[in-house]
Amino acid sequence: MSSAAAAEAPSAPARRDRPLFAIMLRLLAMMMIGATYAIGKLLIERGANLAEVVFYRQLFAFPVAAIWAVALMGTALLPKAPMRTHITRTSLGMIGMLLNFGAVALLPLAEATSIGFTMPIFATILSALLLREQTGIHRWSAVLLGFVGVVIMTHPDSANFASAGVFVALGGAMVTALVAIVLRDLGKRESAPIIVFWFTLLSLPPLGLMLIWYGQSHDPVEWLLFIGLGLTGGAAQLFMTSALRYGPVSIVIPMDYSQMIWATLAGWLLWSYWPESSTWVGAGLIAASGLYIAWREHVRRRALTVSPDEDRAGRSG
Repeated sequence: MSSAAAAEAPSAPARRDRPLFAIMLRLLAMMMIGATYAIGKLLIERGANLAEVVFYRQLFAFPVAAIWAVALMGTALLPKAPMRTHITRTSLGMIGMLLNFGAVALLPLAEATSIGFTMPIFATILSALLLREQTGIHRWSAVLLGFVGVVIMTHPDSANFASAGVFVALGGAMVTALVAIVLRDLGKRESAPIIVFWFTLLSLPPLGLMLIWYGQSHDPVEWLLFIGLGLTGGAAQLFMTSALRYGPVSIVIPMDYSQMIWATLAGWLLWSYWPESSTWVGAGLIAASGLYIAWREHVRRRALTVSPDEDRAGRSG
């Protein structure tokens, strides 16, 4: 589920790479994402519904997004891309968040997190279908490997096999992949702070309307959890995007899989749940699939800047 995030690549001015700093920022982002989903799961167990969780996640993240945007962009906050593109990104983002929080409500955190790592797999499939990108045997093999990992993780003996949670988690990964595709185009014209600012701002009115039907009263502990939900979610976006300003994608993105550590730790400390061996094997295959897809994409993009012959070689992957 980290992964919508990987697509929030900034169009910031180029600066000298600081790989260790970039890795640290990305690791902090994964810790914040782990905290966000753990808090969301706690809130749902205390009676909050998904509409409230997503609304307050955005509401309390908005100050973080606004301060970040103003600090980097000053008062130049009006979007350059058509507003309909931001609305499309926002609509998909809200659906993805509802599905992702729904997945952690229905599954143990480690399983929901691992299935969320199928986002690059869906991005590969959707890019081939929607954008007609040439996808060679290497990436299709990685796609197959990732789905083998999902089957192993949700084996027939598991209580999670064919459960609603698995399909909700896969749906969340697929919608997040659609967000990534929209962001490929949006990121050519907008900086990351502007994208995040408008996503957060545009999502609040429709989510707020949902509270007319789904809003409830909450105790002080739950309000503190809601605030923590928004602050950790906002911090995660800031750290994720900033990491890509200081380090290349090939170094930064592999750090996303550290989210599995935080999900496992939270599951053990808060719910006394330790993943089965099949979860570790399946998660390993999904991670290997995602990393290989990222590596092939890196090779392909590098080839585009070298020569026509190497361009064709990259596209074969």
